[in-house]
Amino acid sequence: MAEITATVRPTREEVVPSRKRVKLPAWLEVAKPRLIPLLLATTLGGMALSEGWPLASPRLVCTLGGGALASAAAGVLNCLWEQDLDGRMARTSGRALPSGRLSPTSAFIGAIACTLAAAMLLVSGVNCLAAGLSLLGLCSYVLLYTALLKPRTSQNIVIGGVAGAIPPLVGAAAATGHVGLGGWWLFALVMVWTPAHFWALALLLREDYRAVGIPMLPVVKGPVVTARAIKTYGWITVLLSGLGVFALPSGGAFYGVMLLPYNGRLLQLVDRLSLDPDSLVNAKALFRWSILYLFGLCLLLILSRTDLASGFAQQVMQLLSLSTAVQ
Repeated sequence: MAEITATVRPTREEVVPSRKRVKLPAWLEVAKPRLIPLLLATTLGGMALSEGWPLASPRLVCTLGGGALASAAAGVLNCLWEQDLDGRMARTSGRALPSGRLSPTSAFIGAIACTLAAAMLLVSGVNCLAAGLSLLGLCSYVLLYTALLKPRTSQNIVIGGVAGAIPPLVGAAAATGHVGLGGWWLFALVMVWTPAHFWALALLLREDYRAVGIPMLPVVKGPVVTARAIKTYGWITVLLSGLGVFALPSGGAFYGVMLLPYNGRLLQLVDRLSLDPDSLVNAKALFRWSILYLFGLCLLLILSRTDLASGFAQQVMQLLSLSTAVQ
């Protein structure tokens, strides 16, 4: 019976979005461009939470351009650090560095060039705080997560997730020159969102991580404990996301109403995975939705700052006042 189950079990290639369908040039592949849009979305979310929204176009372009360059540099340095590890796994042995399609020297020069360009763009076109935070995100991803935590602890993404949570701070700093409560709220939200998002992917890749000795939570504790942890962080994410109603300078009521279906779907998928932790299909569904969830939440933050959302909030307050008067 076990042999039959093993033969029908979906493979990793069947459930994880394939990275072989679109073959990128070697120099672009190491920059990990698929990660950049979500980082820029949370940067925009941080901007929308500040009183400085909307930003002037030149400052907006410099912030997003500098953030993209810093993210690209971090991706290249990550690939450089892990090229030996990638070369030992069949899934990653064909990547640009372990396959020899790109030399380490060329990659390192590209990373330094991207870092310098990001710093110059942010310092000259935005401000020093935004530049410093962006470089802090780069360093925390490469040094804190990749080099220090990832090979040593199953809680690597819980602490190392700080790297992916810094872009909202960059956005807030770009908009106002300081990081307000709204920026810190989105920073905290991305921090608690990250474990559930990443562990869903780690469930799909746990055999890959096991083969090279990376102590990801599904490898160390197994699917049941991982699904339980995902559920915990999923609920924390939902509860914390509701505080955006108060973090927004305006349009909080619109945000709160529109957030409900996003949270409902997230909890549905988290609960489904907790009932069947071994299901790769459920893990894939949660992983994909978690990406859409964060994109959607940042979009809601931006839409909440429009005149339409402010009008909606006023109507809600009027209805509440009428209801109170009638009672």
